[in-house]
Amino acid sequence: MQEQPVKKIVMAVDDMPLNLAVIRNVLSGKYDVRPVKSAKVALEMLNTIKPDLVLLDIEMPEMSGIDFLVRMKSNPEHSAYKDIPVVFVTAHTTEDMITRIMSGGARDYIVKPFEPGTLLKKVGSLLDGKENSGG
Repeated sequence: MQEQPVKKIVMAVDDMPLNLAVIRNVLSGKYDVRPVKSAKVALEMLNTIKPDLVLLDIEMPEMSGIDFLVRMKSNPEHSAYKDIPVVFVTAHTTEDMITRIMSGGARDYIVKPFEPGTLLKKVGSLLDGKENSGG
């Protein structure tokens, strides 16, 4: 009996259930997708889950994606998490915002609405080191 390989964990953080559903549908065949509806809850979940990658919206109630990123990267309690790649999935594409998220430690960003292939390609390149994940 052959063991199934362990899927890498992708934490998707967005306050819009539809966005989480789309991300889950696109990635769940290849990755273990953990949808989270708030950055505040996602930060608390870092105490129990170590994701291999975080997909993060910017604008959310209670705590923005940028605040989450800063806390994740700078909190001594989460020092094991500072190297986890963060990719923003956002409709904010001003030069200022892109500069802000990239200088804050994000690895990349995806513009909403996104093509499923774009999401697979960016996630695959960060998690599997592949530019083309075959889909």
